[in-house]
Amino acid sequence: MMERADLILTGGVVATMNERFDLFEPGAVAVRGRAIVAVGLAEQVSAAWEAEEVVDCGGQVVMPGLVNAHTHAPMTLVRGLADDLRLDVWLMGYMMPVERAFVRPDFCWLGTQLACAEMIRSGVTCFGDMYYYEEAVADAAAQVGMRGVCAQSILKFPTPDAMSYDEGLRLAQDFVGRWKGHHLILPAIGPHAAYTATVDMLRECARLALEYDVPIHIHLAETGQEVQDHRAEFGMPVVPWVKKQGVFEARVTAMHCVHLDDGELHTLLHHGVGVAHNPSSNLKLASGIAPVARMLELGLPVGIGTDGPASNNDLDMFEEMRLAALLAKGASANPTAVPARQAVAMATRLGAQALHLGHMTGSLEVGKRADIAVVNLEDIHLTPRFHRDPDGIYSMLVYAAKSGDVCHVLCDGRWLMRDRVLLTVDVEALRAQAAAVARKIDHFLMAREESVLSKLLAIGGVAREKTFEVQVKVHLPDASAVEGALAGGELPVVKSSRRRQYDTYFLFDDPEHSRLRYREDEVLDEQGEPIDVRYRLTLTGPTKEREFAHSVLLSRSRFDAPATRSLRFYREYFKPSEEWEVHKERRRYHIRYGGTDFAVNMDRVSKPDLPGVFLEVKSRTWSAQDAERKAELIGELLALFGVREQELVRREYLELAREAARLRR
Repeated sequence: MMERADLILTGGVVATMNERFDLFEPGAVAVRGRAIVAVGLAEQVSAAWEAEEVVDCGGQVVMPGLVNAHTHAPMTLVRGLADDLRLDVWLMGYMMPVERAFVRPDFCWLGTQLACAEMIRSGVTCFGDMYYYEEAVADAAAQVGMRGVCAQSILKFPTPDAMSYDEGLRLAQDFVGRWKGHHLILPAIGPHAAYTATVDMLRECARLALEYDVPIHIHLAETGQEVQDHRAEFGMPVVPWVKKQGVFEARVTAMHCVHLDDGELHTLLHHGVGVAHNPSSNLKLASGIAPVARMLELGLPVGIGTDGPASNNDLDMFEEMRLAALLAKGASANPTAVPARQAVAMATRLGAQALHLGHMTGSLEVGKRADIAVVNLEDIHLTPRFHRDPDGIYSMLVYAAKSGDVCHVLCDGRWLMRDRVLLTVDVEALRAQAAAVARKIDHFLMAREESVLSKLLAIGGVAREKTFEVQVKVHLPDASAVEGALAGGELPVVKSSRRRQYDTYFLFDDPEHSRLRYREDEVLDEQGEPIDVRYRLTLTGPTKEREFAHSVLLSRSRFDAPATRSLRFYREYFKPSEEWEVHKERRRYHIRYGGTDFAVNMDRVSKPDLPGVFLEVKSRTWSAQDAERKAELIGELLALFGVREQELVRREYLELAREAARLRR
């Protein structure tokens, strides 16, 4: 008596992608319920099984559904938003500000449905995800019928769904508790990366993952700068530091892993860590090329991911398979590195293992879930086909096939696409909703780009300082008269310091004629050696609003922020129309005179090379009336210092630098 199945796919090339890489041609796969119940030669399966539905797959490949090992699915809604930027500028300057303004559960649900539609058309049945409001991601994927490992993101700073990492941890715990045991969704914990985590946060993530027996997803060593900064701060590489926090006691999938040494790779292997390789994203963001051939040689389970659609910009796993194979060859100068068969394995069985789902999906084997893609081999770009080498079928899939060749997709035994028609999602409705979101984001960014202040506020940490700054600048042949007055005891010196300052001015052609100064401020000891370094951003308008007696200037309002990123970041983020440098050594005195605090600076300017010494006397205030009183006091100080009228300077250092440049031409 024959066994009964629900569906038999027969007549095509069955590429099982099991550990033996069994191929059956013509082959067949029988499905009952959610599971595969038979795989083999077509004649053998048809002799033992009958089904309500039999699909002729002649001229096609029947293979496991592809596994996209890493993405941020909702980011389909920011696809193409800010391209051709470095990772830090892209992430901190554009993605995170937009996410803070727009990411809500409905945004994540819509973006995930859009991503699922795209992935299904690429033959993907399972994906690993990490984002905010991950419950909305899980719900959208489950409704479409896709399998997903969904990691709730947790960062050490506020995110769209949590004001602190403590709140993020509670959100993750709640999400995991509700979704654990779902037939399609495996919930996970998602500490974003080592550089966006604290020790306590990572340890708590590890505790939660072990308590609930769910995986951890984490970005590791994506960029060289990340690795360099981590070593400088913690005195050890990223992997041993993360291991030290107990993270690898859980089931971990590590994303990217571009800049790891051999010892770190052995650590990942020893702890059963899966790796998600993201070739397109790593290239687009110039993050580097991961040592994938070495990982595979060691036996690490390496899957392939697209990363988010904002840094790729698509979810096409056929493109990623091809690129993974080509990159490994080019990077090693070895054409045998990562052959086509291995690339397909990375996109299927190894990807499932990397996500800790190898027992369930990733290959066509009896007992595994019926996650299946059927690929047409009869288009012109796949012609002709040679039969001499059985592995030629993998070469066709990797080097010639396109995502558009996928004709049918099943996940968990359910049809998701037949003859290129999506069955579980309304694409046209999604496109209309996505277009509406794009219009709102466009308006938000265009408004922000009109103002330097808005762009500064978008990256955070800005405080408005005292509205006015009253100041005077004097050019002296030497500093002896001023130093004598300060040392004589007439002017109480509250404190003093020696500094070396490197100022970079960004100028803009906006209506406010904004000026942004990036300052690297070294505090020196008496021997002139740095003992502290501080970095600040200061945004001002035109430097002069009103002139008092003795050429005391009343400057416009200021906005100050800590400069937490590199000068290169700010240059690429703000895109100034002009850039100027001023370097100087400064002796600063804080004095008390007439019941008022003043800063007295004695500056020697080395860039541009300006002779003599510049004296600055400054004080800050909130009101124009108070400014007049302080201007009078500054006039008295100038008299005490013996300053003559002709020594007054009516320009800032920026103007002096520009004038020096003109004279050199």
